[in-house]
Amino acid sequence: MKKIYSICLAGSLLVGLFTSSCSKKIDDAYLNPNADVKKPIEELLPNIIANMTANFSAAGSGYGTQNDILYIARYVQYWATNTTNNQYDRMGPQSPFSNTSSVMGAVWAAHYFGQGMNIEKVIEWGTEEKKWDYVGVVYAIRAWSWLTLTNLHGEVILHDAFKDLLTFRYDPQSEVYDRVRAECHMALDYLSRTGDGVSQANLAKGDAYMNNGDVEKWKKFTYAVLARSFNHLTNKSTYSADSVIKYCNLANMTSNNDNTTMRFAQTGVSATFNYFAAFRGNCNTLRQTRFAAELLSGKNPALTNTATPMVDPRAPYLIRENANGTYLGGRPTKGADGLVAADQPEGYNGQPYTTTTAPANDAGSRYLFKNDAKFPIITASEVQFMKAEALYRKGLKGQALAAYTLGVNLSFDLLVADYEGNVPAARRMNATTRAAYFADPNNIPTDENNLTLSKIMLQKYIALFIHGAIETWVDLRRYHYAVDQEGGFPVYRNFAVPDNADLWPTNNFLPVQRCLPRGASEAYNLAEFNKIGGNRPDYHTIEQWFSKPE
Repeated sequence: MKKIYSICLAGSLLVGLFTSSCSKKIDDAYLNPNADVKKPIEELLPNIIANMTANFSAAGSGYGTQNDILYIARYVQYWATNTTNNQYDRMGPQSPFSNTSSVMGAVWAAHYFGQGMNIEKVIEWGTEEKKWDYVGVVYAIRAWSWLTLTNLHGEVILHDAFKDLLTFRYDPQSEVYDRVRAECHMALDYLSRTGDGVSQANLAKGDAYMNNGDVEKWKKFTYAVLARSFNHLTNKSTYSADSVIKYCNLANMTSNNDNTTMRFAQTGVSATFNYFAAFRGNCNTLRQTRFAAELLSGKNPALTNTATPMVDPRAPYLIRENANGTYLGGRPTKGADGLVAADQPEGYNGQPYTTTTAPANDAGSRYLFKNDAKFPIITASEVQFMKAEALYRKGLKGQALAAYTLGVNLSFDLLVADYEGNVPAARRMNATTRAAYFADPNNIPTDENNLTLSKIMLQKYIALFIHGAIETWVDLRRYHYAVDQEGGFPVYRNFAVPDNADLWPTNNFLPVQRCLPRGASEAYNLAEFNKIGGNRPDYHTIEQWFSKPE
């Protein structure tokens, strides 16, 4: 009996070893898709960064700012549709709000899906591996993303974010701003650490298309995000010009080498090109507006002497001429109404006004529409204009004028350095045209007392042309579009919200103030959304906390 028992025991041990070995092989071959599989954080960061503009993944593409800018840039009148009565030219909301809707939900999807748990994992695994630079970078990106998200949507899901829940509560915008600043300071802490797993060369593996592993540039980016967060609150009693100036100075962005800019691999796959590039064909129906054209053609009285209008040397870089060789644009909702054929501007790829088919190549494209175009996220020019506005509000007009002048110079420099391709030689700026522009006191005042908020904000509008549309929308809402005045004129002089009859029917004659959340996810969270007014047909016209007096 003893012998038989021993054999049986040995047999059971062999079975146990065999089944254990088989189980391990099966687990290795057929991984549980819901299991927590550790990945190198160097492989996670590229897609996190890609979600800042327009990502690509098997589970969804186009998440990020550029997709939403297609619509937001119509709200701020950088461009409009070349046909009449477009919903977004009319400041309408994304509709219908349903589980198939993702229009103007690209930043929402980028923040919660594209970056969401990937950032959480970089923080977790980066901390384990003591790769403090990676941890700092993703904190900086998420701070930027929180600020971008809330400025588009108002109340968003903050405290319940990235949790395993069935419903998610919306939180006040003021708390999101607090989180932005907290995560900026976390980012700066980690970005300042050295030793352990910190390595510029290793960070560059995940950061190849933005800052190339340069933590100093990521610090500048983070300080600029902090400056934005304080700059947005000019209507609050707690507004602190000193805080804006402090963080602009800490950002120390005085050259376009300090910019945070997305580059693209252009491998032949659509998603590896700039979202606005001719190759992708996302901008074929869009044309410059009258407001943008008048700013750049010398016809806006806030910037130039209309008796002797001077064309801005940046015009051929940013907008397009017409058959007459002049710069004109259409009114939102009106298409080409009022423009004879020879006055209708070319499309951004050089096609006729009425042509909406994608070009065969980018031979006629300029600026952000070339296939190799870089896409700025935060620029030194923007930082200087934030600083100029804050100094102006403090009454330090001499210093404000210096920051303003530097901001304009940086705007010129960026276009010459990165966006001169396909601009006709005869239209390119040169030392003479540039000097003439800067010598005109209507553009660059010689007396600090002639500097105005209007000049600061309109030059910032030009410097952020298209790529900064979300930030420009923040500015326009801070100044209540064409309502807030200085010296008897609107700060955004000549900007016109569409007439009441042209506004979207559910606007109740009010301009747009916010985007709805992404329907593809929030249609399943409707009860929580309705608690903050989501069932109101005019929800998109409710003013956000950041722009309200308090």
